[in-house]
Amino acid sequence: MRDVAIVAFAQTRHTGHDTGLSEPELILPVINEVKDRTGLRRFGFTCSGSCDYLAGAPFSFVSALDALGAWPPISESHVEMDGAWALYEAWVRLQHGDVDSALVYGFGKSSLGDLRTIMTLQLDPYYLAPLGLDQLSLAALQAAALGADQAELDDIVRRSRADGLGNPYAPDPPAEITDDFAVEPLRTCDIAPITDGAAAVVLAAGDLATRLCERPAYIRGIAHRIEPHYPGMRDLARSASAAEAARAAGAGKGPIDVAELHAQFAHEELILRRALELPGGTVVNPSGGPLAANPVMATGLIRLGEAARRIHDGTASRTVGHAASGPCLQHNLVTVLEA
Repeated sequence: MRDVAIVAFAQTRHTGHDTGLSEPELILPVINEVKDRTGLRRFGFTCSGSCDYLAGAPFSFVSALDALGAWPPISESHVEMDGAWALYEAWVRLQHGDVDSALVYGFGKSSLGDLRTIMTLQLDPYYLAPLGLDQLSLAALQAAALGADQAELDDIVRRSRADGLGNPYAPDPPAEITDDFAVEPLRTCDIAPITDGAAAVVLAAGDLATRLCERPAYIRGIAHRIEPHYPGMRDLARSASAAEAARAAGAGKGPIDVAELHAQFAHEELILRRALELPGGTVVNPSGGPLAANPVMATGLIRLGEAARRIHDGTASRTVGHAASGPCLQHNLVTVLEA
């Protein structure tokens, strides 16, 4: 396998409201930032992750290519998923050996519609969707199955808000933690906020990585696993797919300094910590995580980028970036990064 590293990462200053920017306008600043950091103007491969349902327009990802300056023609692909899976495709593409660089980006404007309704469209249209289940209802079922201690959840929310205040890219959180229930037992403060934003990552293979970045974050393991579509067919109090992805990626083969987890609900962090068997000394979501900023279709890619950034700045030597998709942590991707 070729050595492939994350050599640059950029993200927007996320907002909890529609700024009026089009998707190309949202993406352009982060694309320009990673180009400036690496000095590259063109890439061997480009892959993006987004969801047309957020924009309410078919093939909206095609118009987003206006931000890239895709002429002369480029080699480009797209996944209707979080940008973390676009990174996985780009990593596979770089293993072919004929190109040495890849641009990966993810973006989403959740403020344009009702996210709870939009995410319901990923459910089975015959048996699940007609029940009226939505994203929060399913998460509440999982939280009830887990039966987490309220003090643990409070600690996660407080830490996320404190770390989010130190993250210049995250919106300011509410001043207080309230006990307002969105869907019992989920409180409003346990739920990731509605967020618009984008992120971009540059991958480089071989010697190019060390030429572009002083301290590249090498991908030493990457894997994703998925569980049955129907929640009734799995144990919601645990995540078998996250555990298997972590084993396949080799997360347990060494110490983990930092773990960035794609936990959109406070209880999901507890499930993921156990699934990944994180040591007690691991710092979890020092960026504030999705509870601080949750730009759908970019949140998972940001977790990988934040994990890489800790290696770039020398504060960590081995990190884990995690991304999730589907109801109740159905589909999980784990990436192990090393200096």
